[in-house]
Amino acid sequence: MKAFARGLRAMALVLAGTAMADAVLRERADRFLGLVNAGYQALYRVESEAQWKASTDVRPEHDAGSEVAGKARAAFNGNPAIIREARELLARRADLTELQVRQLERCLLNAAEGPMTRPDLVATRVAAETAQASALNGFQFRLGGSNVVANDLDRILSKSANLAERRAAWEASKATGPRLRPGLEKLRDLRNACAREMGFSNYFALQVAGYGMTADEMVGLNEAFMRELRPLYLHLHTWTKHELARRFAQPVPNRIPAHWINNRWAQEWGGLVDAANLDRYFEGRDPAWVTRTAEEFYVGMGFPRLPATFWTRSDLFPARPGEARLKNSHASCWHVDLGDDIRSLMSVEANPWWFTTAHHELGHAYYFMAYTRPEVPPLLRLGANPAFHEGIGELIGLASGQVPYLKAKGILPPDYMPDEVAVLLNDALSHAVPFLFWASGTMTHWEADVYARELPPGDWNARWWRHVADFQGVEPPGGPGSRGEDWCDAATKTHINDNPCYYYSYAIATVLKFQFNDHIARTFLRQPPQSCNYEGNREAGEFLRRMLSAGGTRDWRTLLREATGEDLSTRAMVEYFKPLQAWLAKQNEGRRIGWE
Repeated sequence: MKAFARGLRAMALVLAGTAMADAVLRERADRFLGLVNAGYQALYRVESEAQWKASTDVRPEHDAGSEVAGKARAAFNGNPAIIREARELLARRADLTELQVRQLERCLLNAAEGPMTRPDLVATRVAAETAQASALNGFQFRLGGSNVVANDLDRILSKSANLAERRAAWEASKATGPRLRPGLEKLRDLRNACAREMGFSNYFALQVAGYGMTADEMVGLNEAFMRELRPLYLHLHTWTKHELARRFAQPVPNRIPAHWINNRWAQEWGGLVDAANLDRYFEGRDPAWVTRTAEEFYVGMGFPRLPATFWTRSDLFPARPGEARLKNSHASCWHVDLGDDIRSLMSVEANPWWFTTAHHELGHAYYFMAYTRPEVPPLLRLGANPAFHEGIGELIGLASGQVPYLKAKGILPPDYMPDEVAVLLNDALSHAVPFLFWASGTMTHWEADVYARELPPGDWNARWWRHVADFQGVEPPGGPGSRGEDWCDAATKTHINDNPCYYYSYAIATVLKFQFNDHIARTFLRQPPQSCNYEGNREAGEFLRRMLSAGGTRDWRTLLREATGEDLSTRAMVEYFKPLQAWLAKQNEGRRIGWE
């Protein structure tokens, strides 16, 4: 009996010692993460400020400032001591809290962008990234011998019925490719080298690690999206090419010539549904009204107003005519200090596209605000996964285009009677289905080819157009084979340069927005998902706030399942467009479906 008691005491001592050792380990992790979070947040702010200047006023001195700030942040994030300590602590992850583990894993993902175990490599990459951003932001488009901006080219593609004029605008939009190609070739190798220094096989694999997935799993997920939506896409493609051929008085093509579509990359096919054209309801309105209305959307659902500094520090409108300043033309929202300094870079005009875009960008701002709280450390002030951030923006963009909301805001008159099929058709073309085949198909596969499979640069443009043809059913204005390797048409897309191996996030976000909208419409609004109004609904706002406030502290799959009751799925998207698919099938009777 005494021996048994001694055994119990010994076991208790062992357990007490283990518990004490675990407590010491967790205390060590907390001290380390406290230092890392402080340095990370401070240098994040320094780099964001420098990049903001370089993006809103392209000058050599601002480019130089951005490069110096980028090197400073990389030197901290990629510090060998941080890498070593994070790895040692993660070797005992079972004894750490989930919050500690997630922060430590983020430390290593951050380090892989600039591992200072190879300072020469990191310095070269930062310089190359800065030079590429400068070339992109400072490029001067020209058309007909005159300087133009991206909005001018978009306006021609949206409005002109002259195919020659459209082709000239489309070709002018591709002039950035040759300028950006040398830098992109260099960056592909530098990005891959940084990822490999941290044990990833390539840069694409590093980026998808943020989802807890492999490169092959991510590509496979996007292929599954396209399989599930392919019947709808083929009918949309068939209807679209017949409609465009009618408008331009041309024979019906097999694949759609790129300059027939009103988007420079054929990623959205808006402007084809006259019954859903709302341009006239926005004419004469102040662009500032667009952004203030977007803020009111969130305030009405119970969110606070944006910080006052948002309005004084953001760059929301196009550069004025004659202004020497050049700015990045891609809409974005910035969490400059991972605190209260939130800004947006846009070129807002009073039209439906910018109305939707402003609502989208402010979705990022309100996501920033929701997770900026003491319970979410700076390292985890990000989306549950990258697609969550885009998915929230996309969700509010979808909601802002719903007819009941537009009536509530006085944009549409009370007696406006929508053609429900026309509205669905416009939704599909402008914001959803062609975009998914562009994002899941062309963009994801080309970047997987370039980074994961190291496609030789001499094949880049040919592979790009092969994907455009296969996934989107689109071809260049001059026909197959007309865009040789002197061009680099992929590089004309902003994110190929400054946020690579990311576009699958937009595809996932497209799927997520329909899941979120379906849940909100049925659970809180009790209205059809295709025609609902979020205006003033506090239940919907509280649902979003709870989900957004977690930031990156929880597993995204668990968060999605708890929020909506289902895993990531195209179910809601397919159901949303079911009435449209039946209508398209009737319209396309007797026509050859698709292009193969």
